[in-house]
Amino acid sequence: MQAPGVQSAAIAGPAVQPADHPAAAGRQHSEQVPLPPAVDAPREVYATPTLKEISWYADGPEGTRPLVLLHSINAAPSVFEMKPLFEHYRAERRVYAPDLPGFGFSDRSDRPYSPALYAEAINAFLADVVKEPADVVAFSLSSEFAARACLAAPQRFTSLALLSPTGFSDRRLPSGSVGNALHRVFTLPGLGSGLYSLLTKRGGIRFFLRQSYVGEPPDELIDYAYATSHQPGAMHAPYRFLSGQLFTRNAVESLYAKLTLPVLVIYDKDANVTFDLLPGVLESHANWHATKVEPTLGIPQWERPTRTIAALDEFWRTVEARAGADAG
Repeated sequence: MQAPGVQSAAIAGPAVQPADHPAAAGRQHSEQVPLPPAVDAPREVYATPTLKEISWYADGPEGTRPLVLLHSINAAPSVFEMKPLFEHYRAERRVYAPDLPGFGFSDRSDRPYSPALYAEAINAFLADVVKEPADVVAFSLSSEFAARACLAAPQRFTSLALLSPTGFSDRRLPSGSVGNALHRVFTLPGLGSGLYSLLTKRGGIRFFLRQSYVGEPPDELIDYAYATSHQPGAMHAPYRFLSGQLFTRNAVESLYAKLTLPVLVIYDKDANVTFDLLPGVLESHANWHATKVEPTLGIPQWERPTRTIAALDEFWRTVEARAGADAG
């Protein structure tokens, strides 16, 4: 049974949006490569008038407590980042993994991507596709979006697990005016596309992944990041990310500290963020928990999948036990 606004998408073999697709508007990449599915699972497309097309994967037994996996935001993110968790949990649970707006097979048109838009997309997906409270696992910057979505509609979340989340650094973010100025620079003809092309060369992708990976990052991670960053409209959402416009100022006070559901943070070291403010949150909020998965540098679900899965399982067992005690 398909949800309203959901249509099947054929994914046998590489699937690429045609050049005349709306997502091709503003295309600046000179090279386009085939984009295969991020995971070997059925893929569908959900659309609303405001959110446009959101592509998503789902697999696993129906009737189980749903699990939703949210990939990160950077120059070349995708559901592929969540592949180890998707492949493990679909054997026992119904698992969903959407391509967030601006990425994967979702709409990549040139529009004002913002934290509010991503929170709206997450809540719409939970309400119209998943249709019941879910355990949500968010990676990196999407942790802020998931927290924002949960504050707006807490009834759609059972628990929230954050993998190497942003928002816990004591460093100040650039002001809104600085972010706007940076975005104007990134979108100057030639300059922005040149910068994005430089960042998304295979060598550039490998360089950045090496900063976030204990040991050598797998070629498959590099290959998929390269493919997804060489699609029509691939640079539009990353421009907002690179200009700092997708981060929430004072995320602890405005987002994280307001959450009342069970929350788990899985972290260690990260080349891009720090966790200066996390101890204070753990100390003052009994619903918050943290597990250090060592040694990792920001992608624990790939670097140490067994330990990451064990931390998630223990967290969910605790959540279920407490829910049962409350019900009794």
